[in-house]
Amino acid sequence: MTPPPEDWTFRPAGDRTLVLEFGQIIDGALVDQVIALDARIRSAVQAGEVSGIVETTPTFRSLAVIFDPLMTTPAELLEQIRTLDYQHSTPPDTQAQHWTVPVLYGGDAGPDLASVAQQTGLTTERVIELHQQTRFKVYMLGFLPGFAFLGDTPAPLHLPRRREPRLRVPAGSVAIAMQLTGVYPWDSPGGWHILGNCPVPLFDGHQSPPALFKTGDTVNFTAIEKEPFNDIRIAVESGAFLRSSLTGSRR
Repeated sequence: MTPPPEDWTFRPAGDRTLVLEFGQIIDGALVDQVIALDARIRSAVQAGEVSGIVETTPTFRSLAVIFDPLMTTPAELLEQIRTLDYQHSTPPDTQAQHWTVPVLYGGDAGPDLASVAQQTGLTTERVIELHQQTRFKVYMLGFLPGFAFLGDTPAPLHLPRRREPRLRVPAGSVAIAMQLTGVYPWDSPGGWHILGNCPVPLFDGHQSPPALFKTGDTVNFTAIEKEPFNDIRIAVESGAFLRSSLTGSRR
């Protein structure tokens, strides 16, 4: 349930953004609160209950509300948000989708798998098993277009970031750090531990929406071998790959 407005902290961020803060930690319960408020504000905008809001951006622990300063002021916007019926917010999972994403674990695709196993005292097989068994939730998008921060990685796999970040992490890399898992949609510097690689593009400017995941979606990873990994890559490159093959469905 969304907390009462007096429990939030409101902070201005420039002349057209108001940030509503729910807490100071990465926590699934806080994420649900952010998603619930985001859904309620979006529905209020569509219904004409509030005015001047341009868009919203959810994060782990806060919601940025971007507004048109020619239509409303921060004080007026706060009053509009406070008068919304929070007790009947749209449930966070109403628009969520579930995705099953293939991953080639280990080898060149997952150069840190053995190191993660060693640091956690587990076998590589157990690391993969734990990662596959987890139903992750998209906590937020950020860092790169289409990069989803997924929680929570199983506790036995919690590790700090690598001491020495890589200058180049290949696109598709599935990596972990702290309680989070992420899939790099682009070649990028990065300091997370790479377990494997996903052949599916997580961001495609020709698709609508361009990003595969959105905040609130859930994700399972499933291990595949080299041959099906290559087959998917060929299908992607030829334009024959369909997002629907990932069994995205509303929950």
